[in-house]
Amino acid sequence: MKFVDEAYIDVSAGDGGNGCVSFRHEKYKEFGGPNGGDGGRGGHVFAVADPNLNTLVDFRFSRRHDAKRGQHGMGSDMFGAAGEDVTLKMPVGTIITDAETGDVLYEMLTPGEVITIAKGGDGGFGNLRFKSSINRAPRQKTPGWPGEKKNLKLELKVLADVGLLGQPNAGKSTLISAISNARPRIADYPFTTLHPNLGVVRVGPEQSFVVADLPGLIEGAAEGAGLGHLFLRHLQRTRLLLHVVDLAPFDDAVDPVAQAKGIVAELKKYDPALHAKPRWLVLNKLDMVPVEEREARVKDFVKRMRYKGPVFEISALTREGCDTLIKSVYEHIKAQQVSEQAPVEVDPRFPDTPSE
Repeated sequence: MKFVDEAYIDVSAGDGGNGCVSFRHEKYKEFGGPNGGDGGRGGHVFAVADPNLNTLVDFRFSRRHDAKRGQHGMGSDMFGAAGEDVTLKMPVGTIITDAETGDVLYEMLTPGEVITIAKGGDGGFGNLRFKSSINRAPRQKTPGWPGEKKNLKLELKVLADVGLLGQPNAGKSTLISAISNARPRIADYPFTTLHPNLGVVRVGPEQSFVVADLPGLIEGAAEGAGLGHLFLRHLQRTRLLLHVVDLAPFDDAVDPVAQAKGIVAELKKYDPALHAKPRWLVLNKLDMVPVEEREARVKDFVKRMRYKGPVFEISALTREGCDTLIKSVYEHIKAQQVSEQAPVEVDPRFPDTPSE
């Protein structure tokens, strides 16, 4: 299935049915009176977060979504039936934005979450509603209210704990296939990965995390060069970034340090908050470096990079060093989850205000 992470749709809730003016006419009833019923409610447009979906491709080819209008009221005290609702299934992680104003309306982050994105109009009142002691034969009725109509932009940001980034052919796809259940396309040419791939990494019983592999980034990605800029948004919800670097490029003229610095610069241009996320260095393709040269090459890279964070030396092809990387990543994510769930300390002097 084609991966689509952005789409525009027009939704229209149903209008409410009109109220009815009617009077009871029965042969042996001396006083008939009004019996016009109310109109039915227009159909709503709902969105539900479906964990089985991972793309917005269905909305790329189906833009209009209209709910049915409510039935009009009828005589004999009969109210109109409500219009049929429309339910749109969207991937978890979808952001719904007003296409005209750019305001974010909803974020669907919980599987099974249901929201109302367009409310159906209420039905109008029939003349039965206007009956009173001084108005025995009302002829008033009200029309149904119009349903909401919206032009919406759908944007998908995948929900992953860890994001892989790096130059094309850095070995990201090989790494995600080595440590998870993902099976991305792997080849010996750049831009093999054309859309994000998600994989679940199993660390132990009931211990796992989700990793996302994105298309490779090149210089100028923040301005639109290459493919990676189209998917950088998917890194914004991750807890950790793994910067995968090819430590043994085929072309001797290629400087891995310059490439790595270029990636960091592109992150900063695209989103300073993304640049500020925890980012670990993963030096890949260790199997292609002679054993006697590995230590010196790693030290030289880290020194020139001026990097002070965690460094992992791996070979995604042979899985050398992958187990250590997996365990460290899981411990980091687990610690973040615990800190996010930690109870907020309350200042005893101001019980209604959390302490800083």
